[in-house]
Amino acid sequence: MSTPTTTTTETREGLTGPAKRRGDSVFAGLATAAGILIMAALAGVAIFLLIEGAPAITAHGEDVYDNKNIVVYVWPLLFGTILAAAVALIMAVPLALGVALVISHYAPRRIANSLGYVIDLLAAVPSVVYGLWGYAVLAPAILPTYSWLEDHLGWLPFFKGPATTGRTILTASIVLAIMVLPIITAICREIFAQTPTMHEEAALALGATRWEMIRMTVFPYSRSGVISAIMLGLGRALGETMAVAMVLSVGVGVVTFNLISSQNPSTIAANIALNFGNASGIKINVLIFSGLVLFVISFAVNFFGRWIAARGQVKG
Repeated sequence: MSTPTTTTTETREGLTGPAKRRGDSVFAGLATAAGILIMAALAGVAIFLLIEGAPAITAHGEDVYDNKNIVVYVWPLLFGTILAAAVALIMAVPLALGVALVISHYAPRRIANSLGYVIDLLAAVPSVVYGLWGYAVLAPAILPTYSWLEDHLGWLPFFKGPATTGRTILTASIVLAIMVLPIITAICREIFAQTPTMHEEAALALGATRWEMIRMTVFPYSRSGVISAIMLGLGRALGETMAVAMVLSVGVGVVTFNLISSQNPSTIAANIALNFGNASGIKINVLIFSGLVLFVISFAVNFFGRWIAARGQVKG
């Protein structure tokens, strides 16, 4: 009686084992090929930027838009890019973490699902729509607030003014904050929801309040994931083009922390979008070189974020 059973088991293993191993091999091969393809594309972009941007290193004067050299031209753009992204994250990260916590731990299920859908829909709005909204609606509406900041907080370098227009680097940062909000929120809420239930219940059983439970269990468990979400949001803010270009329209080559003045440093991506259509000759190489700088900064930021996330996972 045992022989047929053994034969059936061996037959099933013979049929499913090799098939399963073949499936694993195919999937592993496809995944490896996809990874190699992505690396090849990234290397191709880097090589293109290096080759096409190299002539800009020796450019000067008219070729670099009436600047002494390429460093003098790119530095204000790099400063504006980092400033706009940093201000956007300062506004977006606390709000994103709060919304993610409401969805994952505070709101009733029906309200949480509806709120999650609304936040996700923000990511589907095109950049040009955000730029149009920032230009036509937000800039005029926020100008009285800028005037109030200049009158009451003008002693701070951030609000020195004069606030003559709403199309400032702060307005662009607000638009960027809204654009990165759904990315950070979506990732954080999924990470918060994956916190082991036993850890949360243990904290509550020991007498912890809801906030104390979140602070002692949710935040430590999700630290690396939150950092990764913030880095993804920062990457979106650094590379955003149309929204910033439409809000600022024309940036000037200045380095200033004044957020509400009409004298705004532009960002690298917006500057390329505004000038590439009219560029010719060495000016194209100059714009490509500025793109190379943005590429290096974005790569360094994401690499640093991954390193911090990896350290958090090891310590956890």
